[in-house]
Amino acid sequence: MRGHFNSVGPSPLKRPFMPTSSSPGIPRRAALRALAVGLAVSLPLAAAAQPMPGSFAPLVRRILPAVVNIAVTEEGSSSGDIARLLPPELRGTPFGEQFLHRFGDIGVVRADASGFVIDPSGVIVTNNHVVIGASRILVSLTDHRTLPARVIGTDALTDIAVLKVDAGEPLPFVRFGDSSAVQVGDWVLACGNPFGLGGSVTAGIVSAEGRNIGEGPFDRFLQIDAPLNPGNSGGPLFDTAGQVIGMNTAIVAPNGGSVGIGFAIPSNALAPIVAQLRANGYIRRGWLGVSIESLPADNGRDEGVIVTGVTAGGPAEIAGIRPGDVLLAVNGTRVPSTLDLVRAVAGLAPGSRARVTLNRNGARMAVPVTIGERPANAPE
Repeated sequence: MRGHFNSVGPSPLKRPFMPTSSSPGIPRRAALRALAVGLAVSLPLAAAAQPMPGSFAPLVRRILPAVVNIAVTEEGSSSGDIARLLPPELRGTPFGEQFLHRFGDIGVVRADASGFVIDPSGVIVTNNHVVIGASRILVSLTDHRTLPARVIGTDALTDIAVLKVDAGEPLPFVRFGDSSAVQVGDWVLACGNPFGLGGSVTAGIVSAEGRNIGEGPFDRFLQIDAPLNPGNSGGPLFDTAGQVIGMNTAIVAPNGGSVGIGFAIPSNALAPIVAQLRANGYIRRGWLGVSIESLPADNGRDEGVIVTGVTAGGPAEIAGIRPGDVLLAVNGTRVPSTLDLVRAVAGLAPGSRARVTLNRNGARMAVPVTIGERPANAPE
């Protein structure tokens, strides 16, 4: 589970319970993954808001068998290295001492997190930060079986991973609901493996929608007040109809545990990525090949983003887009901010044709562009 308010840096959220980066040359904070938060996912199905029941017990009995615990091992180094990577919030606590005692001398780092089965064949969804760098992944089912899992595909930009286990028989599974039908104030249930306490359920409401917490260009989290803790990462967020309407991913945790502010990836953002990962093992995203900045609100020009640089040989340069151009829309969809442009272009298929509307020295024009494929860590 990610998240901890911190006054240092451009974003108040840091991620003490997940690796900081999967990029080469940046050390993975493997020891922290032992306390990652969990979530469960399912197949798309519309969900309607439901009133709060007198008891959640019948719903829990139906959905909990599809929620799994995930244990990850990774080759570690010395106990001193593990102690150095332990989050400050956990140093000196019973959880920190237990972790160091258990894993500090054996050169292996273990993480406990969550996931959920979305297909009876054994397809499981969790967070990418849960499994990144794993040398071995074990999935524990509610019937006490433990099965090895393999990674089908991951996407670092949305923090989503898809796993597969072979159980030899159909497994209980859950389905995706329609997160666009979710309203602030709706009741939700979060299931997972907090602090290694598998099979846990918490209840709360949706506190806000469309939250951008600085985790990536596609942030549009559901904010919830159902308690989430380290170990809930990758676990499912259910509506009262039993549909998965999110995956629990981040928390605000100034003391290392829940303070009632958690964040879940909405199912309508989750399901398409899961479908692509199941089909291809990776995500192909559109790319324009420009460096951009948002225009100030009082710029006196059309609302859009200004091009500050163009990648040599990239789609924008080939199409004739220049530094100083103000990009206004992509295929008729306005792009008033840099995030709007990134999301609009990323959603286009590489090789497809797009119409970019821009303002150049006061003249509006439409420029046809052949969209490229986004390289890793590329500017838009």
